[in-house]
Amino acid sequence: MNYFLEYLAIINVVGFVMFGYDKFLAKARQRRIPESTLMTVAAMGGSVGCYASMMLFRHKTRHFKFKIGIPFIIILQATLYVLYKIYL
Repeated sequence: MNYFLEYLAIINVVGFVMFGYDKFLAKARQRRIPESTLMTVAAMGGSVGCYASMMLFRHKTRHFKFKIGIPFIIILQATLYVLYKIYL
């Protein structure tokens, strides 16, 4: 397995766990993970894991930033990957 795929697997697991943990913290009324941190993990390649966690835990699904932002990041990352494969 190459390093890029390993990185994507790890960052998606991290994103998935972070959204799930943030949901746990929300229910426990404890200090939460900043939204900017969650979006950063998605932008770093963990968007699919973040989106899966959003849907599974029903967390941040009403927030426009996440409802539109995470799918947008997924589309952007997929487009960049396809362009990379075509031109390099």
